[in-house]
Amino acid sequence: QVQLGESGGGLVQAGGSLRLSCVASGRTFGAYAMAWFRQAPGKEREIVAAIRWNSSVAYYGRQYYADSVKGRFTISRDDAKNTVYLQMNSLKPADTAQYYCAASTTWPSISPDYWGQGTQVTVSS
Repeated sequence: QVQLGESGGGLVQAGGSLRLSCVASGRTFGAYAMAWFRQAPGKEREIVAAIRWNSSVAYYGRQYYADSVKGRFTISRDDAKNTVYLQMNSLKPADTAQYYCAASTTWPSISPDYWGQGTQVTVSS
């Protein structure tokens, strides 16, 4: 019911910035929590950031960030455009990984129902 497509990856110097985009299809995009995961060669996939669906009672505590990216990355969504973003600033070589967009009907425990194909982010030192 939901299809995801990432874009915006590439090669960037350490300290630089990059903005990833994920466009989703489906009538109920706004009902899904959205998340970004990443996986580096030889390492397990890890969650980077997540943002819950909009509601009339939730504007605090609607975002999650891994400690390794807190203060540097920002997740946001535009339900009118069926798009979720990941703004990445002050990038480090350790951020090099394949980044995946995911959609989940659960919160705060993210259990993705759909995955994108991924986009590569490479940070040079």
